[in-house]
Amino acid sequence: MKSNTNTKLILIHKQNGAVASSFSSSHRLWLLFVTTFFTLAFTLTLINSTVQYSSSKPAGLTSASFTSPLPPSISDALLHYAATASNSSSPHMSSAELTSIATALNLCSPHCNFLAFGLTHESLLWHALNFHGHTVYLDESEFLVSRFEQSHPGIEAYDVSFSTKVSDMPELIKETKSQVRNECRPVQNLLFSECKLGINDLPNHIYDVPWDVILVDGPRGYFPKAPGRMSAIFTSSVLARSKRDGGSPTHVFVHDFNREVERICSDEFLCEENLVETVDLLGHFVLKRMEVSSFEFCKNSTFSSSSLPSSGLASLSSGDDEDDH
Repeated sequence: MKSNTNTKLILIHKQNGAVASSFSSSHRLWLLFVTTFFTLAFTLTLINSTVQYSSSKPAGLTSASFTSPLPPSISDALLHYAATASNSSSPHMSSAELTSIATALNLCSPHCNFLAFGLTHESLLWHALNFHGHTVYLDESEFLVSRFEQSHPGIEAYDVSFSTKVSDMPELIKETKSQVRNECRPVQNLLFSECKLGINDLPNHIYDVPWDVILVDGPRGYFPKAPGRMSAIFTSSVLARSKRDGGSPTHVFVHDFNREVERICSDEFLCEENLVETVDLLGHFVLKRMEVSSFEFCKNSTFSSSSLPSSGLASLSSGDDEDDH
């Protein structure tokens, strides 16, 4: 009896172990199956979502945006304005003024010749807008020109020495008009000119370029001892009227057109009959090429030495900040 009982107990123990082992194996198989199923489902969903997103992206995003980086000049301009948008310490052009100049550049796009007097807050913008064209900057500060070229490789800029003074404007205009048939004639190569208002020390190629757009936004001109923009306006007029490619006119913009010096010199050398618009502080002139035999800048000259009292220029204020434009 003991022998049989012991055997029974042993058999019962084995059967219970087999049942437990079988149940455990079945449970693991189901767990593996469920895990595999959900993993496969998640993977298929992820792949499907990726394919749909890729197919829904515009062609511009899948090609140009990722394979064609922005030109350096545009990147520089964006970074420049992002960094200085909130800086109101330096004067900026208004949106309407910027649009007027940009429109003129668009007319001669994509290969505009653009000459700008003055390195200003907008200089990088001009270079970016005229990306496929030729842009040259002229400024009175040798230091500023050097720093600007170092900071922005590819920029073409030259420093200019001005010997004029705002306070001398009446006498300078009078002398220039007396030499209108000789050294100060409207059609000539200024490289060989001795006219006091003519800029004759620029690199030679500047005088040979058929400029499409010229902007006068420098040098400084709002205190008596400042060089003023008389020479810049006179030189712009001569470059436009002496344009070798006479097929298209030259757009000349004068900023701070509300000031006496800019307005009077523009009336004398750019001429009221060529003024097409004024936008805020910007005067916009369109000048056609003149014949070599022409010796008058304007049809009707309005200047006289008595038109501007001697105290008028002094009132530009001897106490004005010399950093003003």
